[in-house]
Amino acid sequence: MRIVFFLVLVLGLGMAGSAVYMAQGYFAQTQRELAAARQAASQVIDTTPVYTARRAMRFGERLREEDVVAIQWPSNALPPAAITDREDLFAAGRAPRAVLRALEPGEPLMPVKLTQPGQDAGIVAVLTPGNRAFTIDVNVSTGVSGFLRPGDRVDVYWTGRIDGSEVTRLMETSVKVIAVDQSADQDRENITQRARNVTVEATSQQVAALALAQATGRLSLALVGLADDSLSELVEVNRRTLFGIEPEAPAPVVEPEQVCTVRTRRGGEVVTIPIPCTN
Repeated sequence: MRIVFFLVLVLGLGMAGSAVYMAQGYFAQTQRELAAARQAASQVIDTTPVYTARRAMRFGERLREEDVVAIQWPSNALPPAAITDREDLFAAGRAPRAVLRALEPGEPLMPVKLTQPGQDAGIVAVLTPGNRAFTIDVNVSTGVSGFLRPGDRVDVYWTGRIDGSEVTRLMETSVKVIAVDQSADQDRENITQRARNVTVEATSQQVAALALAQATGRLSLALVGLADDSLSELVEVNRRTLFGIEPEAPAPVVEPEQVCTVRTRRGGEVVTIPIPCTN
């Protein structure tokens, strides 16, 4: 009997201990959940309505009201140029904008990817104020094998004749390409198409130099790397520097022998007689 009583007592104490342990665990979990809820409530993220593309849009498409939607965007991660005012897109009486760069659904709209109201998506829309567009005739060898696309930067080289010798000279460095053939689309798919002409952005002074260079020789383009901010120095190569040919020494000048003469009359004839020169 005493053994049974002892076993029941031990079993009761074990069950009581388990109950206490479980209760402590439940209260601890509740406390953790309450603390997490309080922390989440104290970290409410401030948002700003941002206008985004509702669907995928490509170069040249007109932006309509049904093509955009406003979504809440975390204010601390808002792109600086993102459009947050609907009046910037669809002000009363203003013609719609056009897409300059491809837009994906949910992508914030920014002025750099859109034209001005009513403006077409051509080179005029991407031309920096004060600069001009100049077209360079190219082929597969002078146009970087057709790999150029709008937005790239190139160095422009001139090849022609100076004083009877063929010379290649660097004309302009890091010039921006704004169109290839008749396309200013930076996201065009067929980027390996062989181009016949490339339009670059340049100042009026640069345009004058490039026009004269193109009229007196041929222009070639060299593609500049995306992260390359270096400026090339003056480069000029001719046949002598290319092949390491030393210029020929000028032939020595041989002075003609000085001859002195005197004229005398012999009868009715005038005779010239050589004599030693005294000076």
